[in-house]
Amino acid sequence: MLPEIVGRDEFAALIIRTDYDDEAAWRAVVAEVSRPWGSDGDYEADVHLVDDPAWAGATPEAVLIALRPDDELVVVFVADSATMQSAHHALLALDLAHEDEDLDPMYYQELIDSPPVREFRTTPAAVHDVHGNLSIGNMDFEEFAQEAFTDPEGVLRPI
Repeated sequence: MLPEIVGRDEFAALIIRTDYDDEAAWRAVVAEVSRPWGSDGDYEADVHLVDDPAWAGATPEAVLIALRPDDELVVVFVADSATMQSAHHALLALDLAHEDEDLDPMYYQELIDSPPVREFRTTPAAVHDVHGNLSIGNMDFEEFAQEAFTDPEGVLRPI
């Protein structure tokens, strides 16, 4: 059982560390995601970092299950082994959109035929843009995922 996340500001991007093999890589991720962001660095980074070994090795599915009770959270960023091993430290973005239990049967059939994208990779520098736009409903998860998938490495980078 993964621990509950406490003390998170709903406006802060949530980043959970699940890989503990490279401390220097983690420090690099933290430094990158903590930098001011925006076209001119106009905005301060607001992040909630979970650096708790209880999360070590947690799968994306386990992270989603652990965070499901948080109705305010729409996306979580995971610093996993792929993050730590890549030169650009691309975090795994996971969609936490809560499924509507009263779906129209026709709409539900469309979801079965082409299920929504639930994850993509993003550089730490793009985390705040993703988090902010998803939080206010300005863009949806699939729009960011499609942008990431156009990159040769499958990684969303700052626009």
